[in-house]
Amino acid sequence: MGKFAKWIGGGLGWAFLGPIGGIIGFAIGSAIDSAEITRYQQQTRTTTKGDFAASLLVLIAAVMKADGKVLKSELDYVKKYLIQTFGPESAAEAIHMLRDIIKQNIPVEQVCIQIKHNLDYSSRLQMLHLLFGIAKADGEIHPNELLIIQKISYYTGVNKNDFESIKSMFYDNIDSAYKILGVDRSVSNDEIKKMYRKMAVKYHPDKVNYLGEDVQKDAKEKFQKINDAYAKIKKERIMV
Repeated sequence: MGKFAKWIGGGLGWAFLGPIGGIIGFAIGSAIDSAEITRYQQQTRTTTKGDFAASLLVLIAAVMKADGKVLKSELDYVKKYLIQTFGPESAAEAIHMLRDIIKQNIPVEQVCIQIKHNLDYSSRLQMLHLLFGIAKADGEIHPNELLIIQKISYYTGVNKNDFESIKSMFYDNIDSAYKILGVDRSVSNDEIKKMYRKMAVKYHPDKVNYLGEDVQKDAKEKFQKINDAYAKIKKERIMV
């Protein structure tokens, strides 16, 4: 587990001091030497791809455990994402690490508070979208999976309206279209247009371009769902 372990450790100065560090450290074992960790801890912290990946692995494990079983469809979804993001070799190491993390008792609240303080808001929104994708990998979102994602959203400081917007992207009906834009059916056409422009700025893929092309690709899919929701509402209202 050399390459992926060192890569993820290199981007994780803050995590090794908190609950994420303890969980990831268990999975990595001795793959990262202490000198490398110390060097990164002393640098000024900004959100990095390593931070995002480590945080995501821990929360993926929490969601996958939520319904009491780890399904092949969920593992396949995660594996596909990791291969697209890190390549086949590193993805295999990450999956191995994930299997170790799943075996642990994950202190979700403490982990989420750490993420809230160290990961920027756009990354937290993107993370939430990926977690919903994993939960929906088997065709439906189990109530326990929804509960854990709600908990993750709350403790990572995601706005309630943003949570409902992302959640609604995984339910295909006209009511979900309104929720994706964060508006009520009773609002005017002008208010819908105004909210659409606001959401388009908030969820623009460029906000997470530093996380890599594949994360940005997922962000573009989320951005497209906002456009699709707006188009669906326009069609229903016969808006111009």
